[in-house]
Amino acid sequence: MKKRIALLPGDGVGPEVTNEAVKVLKKIAAKYNHEFIFTERLIGGAAIDEVGEPFPKETEELCISSDAILFGAIGDPKYDNNPAAKIRPEQGLLTMRKTLGLYANVRPIKTYEPLYHQSPLKIDRIKGVDFVIVRELIGGIYFGARGREEEGRTAFDTCIYTTDEIERVSTYAFELAKTRRRKLSIVDKANVLETSRLWREVTKKLAHDYPTIQVEYLFVDNAAMQIIKRPAEFDVILTENMFGDILSDEASVITGSIGMLPSASVGEKISLYEPIHGSFPKAAGKNIANPIGTILSAALMLEYSFQMKDEARAIQDAVYKTLERGFGTKDIATKHILGTREMGEKIASAL
Repeated sequence: MKKRIALLPGDGVGPEVTNEAVKVLKKIAAKYNHEFIFTERLIGGAAIDEVGEPFPKETEELCISSDAILFGAIGDPKYDNNPAAKIRPEQGLLTMRKTLGLYANVRPIKTYEPLYHQSPLKIDRIKGVDFVIVRELIGGIYFGARGREEEGRTAFDTCIYTTDEIERVSTYAFELAKTRRRKLSIVDKANVLETSRLWREVTKKLAHDYPTIQVEYLFVDNAAMQIIKRPAEFDVILTENMFGDILSDEASVITGSIGMLPSASVGEKISLYEPIHGSFPKAAGKNIANPIGTILSAALMLEYSFQMKDEARAIQDAVYKTLERGFGTKDIATKHILGTREMGEKIASAL
């Protein structure tokens, strides 16, 4: 099978970790008789430096014409430390999500027995943790009107949701729950926010179409606590954009390292796959970043976009075998510490 993959390494450690995912995908292609065609383009700070904008037109055109997108990271300290910067790398990410209609961010949270000791939580709390956060990605406060008034002394950010936006991502979450343990936790702040009340109205109506799914509603502050107190009891968590951004980063700590976690940004026509760890600029070029989140993102791409379930499982098994043998980058290992490249090679060889 031939597939075209848009490769967007981005900033910081992005190029390093995407290189290792490509290495693993090439091994999969050879083993299972596929052809993956990789075409690289600029995004983020790298694109600003080169062409003056964070999501260039040629990058957009490549994404639209590809079968899936493998993305590294966006972000550069020179923009973070300059409040007056009018163009920022993150604008490229938001523009890409909106332009490509990437409406649902899917983040699996799974613990691995060889890394139980790395988690800040007690082992009895993290055994068997395997849940997914579905975050609405192109609505809410990140995309609402914002600005300053009264000579800059007053600022505002507007959170807006439509029933169509809520129904679209909620349907995805219900369908995902059907393939798992059939439990859906919907997180909002309906005791305070009008948008959350609309979320409840839409999801309660939609739940009638899924009688086999157990649905619970949690306020976001309670959900933040329960993810730490009883993470193994969650299956699929559905929430809006900002709450999902915060809760998924909180949940990532359960696994022992944010470098372990993959994600998918699902669209109606094309989907994007990326690690959740960000650009990690302090580690850029040092061969120390953990490539597992990106490698597992590649596995999600095979499963979700290409329906290559056996190939995806092969990557997941190779990652587990490598961890079981005690290998890891410095964020997860204490004995057999490997660099980014060497970790990618170990996983590729485990295939």
